[in-house]
Amino acid sequence: MSVKKNMGKARSAILLTGRVINEGISLLVFTLLDVLDYVLCLVFKIIDFAIEAEWKPCYCCSSSAKQAMSVSTNGKILVSEKGESTKIVRLTSSKLQLEDVSDTLYTRTSLVSEISKTTVNELKRRNNNSISNSNSNSICNNNNNNNNVVFTQHHTHNHTSVICEKMSTKSTSSNKKSGLSNGNTTTFTVNSTIVEMLQGKIRQSFPIPRWSDCDCSTCCSWTSSSKDTLFVHSDGAKPGGDRATEDVLFIHGFISSSKFWTETLFPNFSAATKSKYRLFAVDLLGFGRSPKPTDSLYTLREHVEMIERSVLESHGVKSFHIVAHSLGCILALALAVRHPSKIKSLTLIAPPYFPVPQGEQATQYVLRRVAPRRVWPPIAMGASIACWYEHISRTVCLLICKNHRVWEFLAKLVTRNRVRTYLMEGFWCHTHNAAWHTLHNIICGTASKLDKYMDVVRDRLKCNVTVFHGRDDELLPIECSYNVKTKIPRAQIKIVDNKDHITIVVGRQKAFARELEAIWSNSSSSPSG
Repeated sequence: MSVKKNMGKARSAILLTGRVINEGISLLVFTLLDVLDYVLCLVFKIIDFAIEAEWKPCYCCSSSAKQAMSVSTNGKILVSEKGESTKIVRLTSSKLQLEDVSDTLYTRTSLVSEISKTTVNELKRRNNNSISNSNSNSICNNNNNNNNVVFTQHHTHNHTSVICEKMSTKSTSSNKKSGLSNGNTTTFTVNSTIVEMLQGKIRQSFPIPRWSDCDCSTCCSWTSSSKDTLFVHSDGAKPGGDRATEDVLFIHGFISSSKFWTETLFPNFSAATKSKYRLFAVDLLGFGRSPKPTDSLYTLREHVEMIERSVLESHGVKSFHIVAHSLGCILALALAVRHPSKIKSLTLIAPPYFPVPQGEQATQYVLRRVAPRRVWPPIAMGASIACWYEHISRTVCLLICKNHRVWEFLAKLVTRNRVRTYLMEGFWCHTHNAAWHTLHNIICGTASKLDKYMDVVRDRLKCNVTVFHGRDDELLPIECSYNVKTKIPRAQIKIVDNKDHITIVVGRQKAFARELEAIWSNSSSSPSG
């Protein structure tokens, strides 16, 4: 007994020592990465301007340019910056959904950012002490983080207490002159990069592709198409046949593509399944062969609406099963909420669901869970670099994604074509703009919405819900799937031993194909009501 007790103490001491070493090394490494990202920011600005004659808006250096916007129901945006004359640009109201933009895009606390913010605030404070300003400027300068998005419904013209009076007064007076002031006008203070991105939707200032993006025929195939839809790989039953068909939608995860499904599961479905089911695998917006617009914010709304337009509407899908992996699980839940009567079964693989503790800011909590700024395990370091460093991740895309044809050639040369490269193809066929915004706006930005989505699935959908998770998944722990079970008691959880985030599908595709066939067969023949 004493031997076991001593061994337990020794194991605990080793784990504690390892944790301390990991945290110490991580602090040093990520502090250096903070500095590197700042340097790369300046480098990319110079190169962008030299090649494209225009700065590319980024989130790390935009805090000094605080802007106010008034958005009216007729689709006009009034933008006022630093007391300058109001500019009016036009944008359809369906495109402007600032609540879909995650604050983690422009608020990511680090040692360097805190020092920088403290220095800027101190300089502002000294400047304000030497120059007498109005109360409105004091309100702005006392705000510790001038990147926050503030929503204020204006029922009267003088209800402007939560944003800078100077900006609001100008916007309000401009509203009067433009005939836009009405009870439905909403005023925002918003990160200036987002304003630039929204304005880019109108003026289309950046070339397609950008100089740092790949220009090959695969990545840019969408530019030659007149259809504004996703790339959809379809297989299985043909519509109009003798047998009644059912539809299945496959949604891949982050930095992946439809080949995650078409190269693994599709060849392993039985002939009977392919004669009964229409199988649709999409390349998400910004990935694979789908459109990669340089002016998109890649919000949840944009992703879901593109799936609806490209699959449900284009192929006349009335009811369907969903199979989704990782980030795709969030899109699957959003689709289920929008079409509760059409879902026949819901299969989630490694869902990124982290219930947010009371009192925590949802987006920031999920950011820290997904990207903990740790060097070990390696997949956690990779996720941290992708989430925290806008310019380092852009450098990675420049080196890998822009030159993916070289990497593909080398991979085939080294393996002598013995290894299929579909996973690598999914990894490198995207743009940094798409990956950066999708990661933050989907994974982090939906943190406060997932509980409500789960409630809808639990209460309004009657379909089967099945969740698969690899026990060795180091990116998303199996507790994520058990969290789903807590919210949706009828969900069936299947933990697969010796499998991780990828091998939960890849490497066991035959077995997984049989499992999916059983799920679809056991599902009700009619949509949930």
